[in-house]
Amino acid sequence: MLNTIWSFIVVFSVICALFLGNTQDLSKAFIDSTADAVGLLMTLTGVICLWTGLMKIAEQSGLNALIAKLFAPVLKRLFPRLDKNSAAFEAICMNISANLLGLGNTATPLGLKAMRELHRLDGGSDTASDEMVVFVVMNTASLQLFPTMLGALRQSYGSRAPFEILTPVWISSACALAVALTIAAAGNKAAKQRQRRTLRAR
Repeated sequence: MLNTIWSFIVVFSVICALFLGNTQDLSKAFIDSTADAVGLLMTLTGVICLWTGLMKIAEQSGLNALIAKLFAPVLKRLFPRLDKNSAAFEAICMNISANLLGLGNTATPLGLKAMRELHRLDGGSDTASDEMVVFVVMNTASLQLFPTMLGALRQSYGSRAPFEILTPVWISSACALAVALTIAAAGNKAAKQRQRRTLRAR
């Protein structure tokens, strides 16, 4: 879907430039944007490599087990059917840790690993379990304590105080997570009630 949207925007821009006689501006924009994209890529690559390496060190040093213990009291309420020593629980904890640091790219492979483990624990069902729904919601509307990637982007565009947005990020991400979890819990509850009514009807 996004590929279609972006393709439409690019094609529409080219057509408008041709009809309005702004081909010179269009060519300049293409050249400048590609140069900016390469520079931004180099900046983000350094940040991603740094934090991905640190997360890998944490995984191999056993720090992820300590993180899992720290998150266990809260996550056991959200995932009551999961064993806190399971691979799924550990992957969820590491995903949340990456999201807390604002490392969306680093959190993605950890999130995929967690979903694979949750799918395996659910017996390979084609229907998403309650744990899957809650985890996807948490991963999407993630709480961010230190938005590393956002700070790197702001710095690359010349911000003198790239992390001055911390307070708004804390408030907005906490509100988004609270609302998302509430809706997910309500949706899971409604689905269970519909399932019970269906079984009674049979």
